[in-house]
Amino acid sequence: MNGTGSTAERRIVVGVDGSESSRSALRWAVRQAALTGATVEAVTTWDYPAVYGWEMPLSDADFSTAAEQTLAQVVEVVEEEGDPAHSVEIGRRVERGNAARVLLDAAEGAELLVIGSRGHGGFTGALLGSVGQHCVHHATCPVVVVRDTTHQDTAHDTAHQDTARAEHADVPAAGR
Repeated sequence: MNGTGSTAERRIVVGVDGSESSRSALRWAVRQAALTGATVEAVTTWDYPAVYGWEMPLSDADFSTAAEQTLAQVVEVVEEEGDPAHSVEIGRRVERGNAARVLLDAAEGAELLVIGSRGHGGFTGALLGSVGQHCVHHATCPVVVVRDTTHQDTAHDTAHQDTARAEHADVPAAGR
């Protein structure tokens, strides 16, 4: 409820790119939504790959379809793992554009933005990917960064292998 007596939809936006980290983020968002009565909006983005020196025939439909399939697969897996007694509505959104910008725009007015600590980028030892870094610094709502440790390389970080956990700041307690 807001101050005027009307109810506003509680919404949690989560970035999904198909990585294990983004699956963990979606699982966390669904659990949080069940506790708070929110809906979840799973967002996947796509953009043309950087190609230099030669032309490649590209179609919006090819990339959009691949992104839709990735999102559908991740949502399906998470829904199957969920508790039927506490089902949460998971909306799906696929957009073309810079991943950080699309996520920030989608999170406008949301209760939370939930992202995985790392996606498919090339710096596997990084604690936070570039999209996550940008979102943490520029989001207009609280950001939860969920760390997936189920497939973590032990040479990089043995201190955090116990469980996947959310690392966040200024996130209100569940149910408030």
